[in-house]
Amino acid sequence: MIKQFLEQKEKKVEYAELVYDLIFVYTVGRNNALLHHTDGGHMSLEIFAIYVICTLAVIQIWNFTTYYINAYGRNSARDYFLLFGNMFLMFFLARGTQSDWQNYHTLYHIAWALILVNIAAQYLIERRHHRGDKLHTGHIDRMAITLLIEALLVGLAIGEFNLWGTTFCSIAAILFGIAAPLVFQNRETSQIIDFEHLSERAMLYVVFTFGEMIIATAGYFEEMDDNSLYFAFMAFMIVVGLFLSYGLLYDHVVDRKMETNGLGYMFIHVFLIFALNNITSALEFMRDEKVDLFQKMVFLVGSLLIYFIFLFGLGRYAKKLCHLNRNFYFAMAFLGAAFALLMLFLRENMVVNIAVTVVFVYGIYLILYVTMRKMEQE
Repeated sequence: MIKQFLEQKEKKVEYAELVYDLIFVYTVGRNNALLHHTDGGHMSLEIFAIYVICTLAVIQIWNFTTYYINAYGRNSARDYFLLFGNMFLMFFLARGTQSDWQNYHTLYHIAWALILVNIAAQYLIERRHHRGDKLHTGHIDRMAITLLIEALLVGLAIGEFNLWGTTFCSIAAILFGIAAPLVFQNRETSQIIDFEHLSERAMLYVVFTFGEMIIATAGYFEEMDDNSLYFAFMAFMIVVGLFLSYGLLYDHVVDRKMETNGLGYMFIHVFLIFALNNITSALEFMRDEKVDLFQKMVFLVGSLLIYFIFLFGLGRYAKKLCHLNRNFYFAMAFLGAAFALLMLFLRENMVVNIAVTVVFVYGIYLILYVTMRKMEQE
């Protein structure tokens, strides 16, 4: 088994995988539109809960699919069936992502459950090729059972919502899908996973998300006055700064040759992408005077802090000479706290607020860049 692992060729990202990513960018864009349904300048807690459920569900589906393809994808007809079958079902998720989500709840959850069952079925079909191999069959069984239990929870969510109008099963399904693979993981699965391919797939999805963020800032050009141009430039600078920080860690810190099952790495990216989607909406709120000042400041600051917390979580996968030390994390914590306090104090001045955000984003990038340079020189 070890010899086979050492001799296996690097898995390449296939065109079909990139096409598959596009439907997720579209669906998440639909999710972001939910946040623009405000009532008296305030974001509805119900709408926000729907947004969180829909966004995490979609990112998690991508996560499960990518993980399967990494371990067992062969660019075969069966793989294409998995990808394009789930792409079609994703349209139902996108269709149901609206402010009146409750009217599409049943259809949404049926599509969600079928996608999970589809991926589980692929694992179970693959199992016949690994009879007698405890490592592979153990991994396949754990992932298939996780997917089927989550699909069951999604199915139960339909009855729960129709009877009581609550969404606890939907939330439980997402939490179970995140926790179960991490809790029941087998570290020896690293012999199955091609971490180089997995990290590249995660990076490409992040890049697509950044592209969606840049497109979203185009809304600033609708009025074409000095104020709109200022906010457009600042929003663009924020997106670029966030991208540079991610790129710096991906290119210089993450050890893509590491032997790991990659579950934690994918978990981190679920919340990285979630935070980026939040930041996209928060930047759009910056120029919207109808949205409550305090609420949109908390949303922007919280989203940025979540992004950087999980971004620095990638340090767990750092090269031996590129581990971020305690002093770095203390500096980041101090900078984050100062940014949060300053933003809340200046919340009534959007022109200054967005400039402070630019300084914060590039301050972190500069510290990160200097830290990397010192490590390379040692």
